Amino acid sequence: MAEEASSGEPLDLLLKSTRDLLRPEELVREATRDIVKEEIRHHLDRTLKQNPELARALKDAVRSLLEARAAEYAALVRVGACTARLGLAAVPQEIRQQLTREVLDLVGHELGQIAERTL
Repeated sequence: MAEEASSGEPLDLLLKSTRDLLRPEELVREATRDIVKEEIRHHLDRTLKQNPELARALKDAVRSLLEARAAEYAALVRVGACTARLGLAAVPQEIRQQLTREVLDLVGHELGQIAERTL
């Protein structure tokens, strides 16, 4: 099948994207993959239900992983703060005061946005 050159017109682009979406071989491949993933998920769920000790161990391992990630992010924030303080300490006093104000304004603004998203 020869590829048609698109003229860049909205209708041509829409038709091309629609043809791309409706490729039957890709749809079948994606649907088959989803079915296989779902079967694997069901098998793993049954295995965990049959072995509560393994289920608890997996849950604890995931919790440990999340805690480790949180500790990593906290360490990265501390490194960033130390780097910022080092940078501020290395510049003249007048510039340091201006930069400190700007950094505090920026951090305050970002924290405000984070608080709004979480509430």
